[in-house]
Amino acid sequence: MNKKEARALKKEEKILKKYRKISNAGRFTQWRNQRPFLGGILTLLAGFMILYIPLQLYSIAFVPGSFAFIGFLFGGLIVIMGVLNFIYPAFSTVFGVITIFLSVLSVMGALGGFLIGTILGIIGGSLSIGWEHKELTMMDSKRDDEVEVVQT
Repeated sequence: MNKKEARALKKEEKILKKYRKISNAGRFTQWRNQRPFLGGILTLLAGFMILYIPLQLYSIAFVPGSFAFIGFLFGGLIVIMGVLNFIYPAFSTVFGVITIFLSVLSVMGALGGFLIGTILGIIGGSLSIGWEHKELTMMDSKRDDEVEVVQT
């Protein structure tokens, strides 16, 4: 067996190990693997952090000339983007871009949730953009012509 065959065998064993791990996982793990889970969680945390300041300034939020209302708007939209990440994972790239945009703009209306919300929003949006849905295909050991698809 040469090096090329050894590498191919090692890669096949690694894929088989991942297949077994996914097929034996619980329902929550399988659900989590089909969505940009960490990106959505960080986006939700960022939205709540950004909403914290306008909620504390609620008494002056609707005074003319106050930017606290913008904090309500941006924080609420970021929370919605986090929820939509879980509901529609196919559009996670769009939601990630909108999250980053709103997180940066939230500095103007809510101090970006003490800037922690802005940083969490940028990281969560980036993870949502970088997430991609993969399908793991394996040949069934009983029949070589049958292919089973496992979503990751």
